[in-house]
Amino acid sequence: MSTTSTTLGFIGAGNMGFALLNGFSIATSSPKSEKDVKISVYDADPDKRESLMTGGFNVAANELEIARNCKYIVLACKPQQLTELLLKIKSVVTSETVLISLCAGISAEYIRGVTGSNSKVVLVMPNMPVTLGTGATALACDGAVTAEEFAFVRGIAESCGIAEVIPVDKMNEIICINASSPAFIYLFSQGFAEYAAGQGIDQKAALNLFAQTLIGAGKMLMQSGATPDELIQQVASKGGTTQAGLDALTSGGLREIIRKVCEACTKRAYELGKSS
Repeated sequence: MSTTSTTLGFIGAGNMGFALLNGFSIATSSPKSEKDVKISVYDADPDKRESLMTGGFNVAANELEIARNCKYIVLACKPQQLTELLLKIKSVVTSETVLISLCAGISAEYIRGVTGSNSKVVLVMPNMPVTLGTGATALACDGAVTAEEFAFVRGIAESCGIAEVIPVDKMNEIICINASSPAFIYLFSQGFAEYAAGQGIDQKAALNLFAQTLIGAGKMLMQSGATPDELIQQVASKGGTTQAGLDALTSGGLREIIRKVCEACTKRAYELGKSS
């Protein structure tokens, strides 16, 4: 085990920030872990700070303390709050600092421009299931980040699920795929549950069946080696109930709706970047 500790700070402990903080803390505290990491956290909300201290986390006095003492800094604030945060910490950010941004739509170039430094930037886009350790996180970095540094950041994401590396110029486009899509799936699920209730079926039972079906279908997509079209054919038989439903989805323009959903999501990400 390394005798030198790695310093990691979290600024912001909302749902996503806390999920990554908690997941990585658990992973690195395991007896099997070979990582020696000192973790600190700060949140502007005094109630959250008190809760974090009660939970045994090392809570810093302010953002500047995190930035001064940590090599890796997770920026877990809202995109609209990032500029103000970066201005607060810019005086202590150096070329060795690795800034890990969870802010949708904000580029690495913008972050460096505000801090006025040559800091290293990793863009991270997790989704809400990281709170259960089953998240899906997209990552990208610029050329200044070393392979070792990027592996460390990827380890943070993988402590709460899976991670995939995405080209840095596609981080806005990936948001609809993993970060926003849980909300779309929940809306889809609600439609099935409402239909079940209308047929006199217990809504909770229907949601449980549908949710487990989502889990199983996801595993089939990841583990079967089959394409989505091939899996569809395995479920649907000519003239059967599934094919009738698929025909209704096709005639209703589902694929066009999905395209519009993704385009709207991506457009908003670029707007957030411009307004920062």
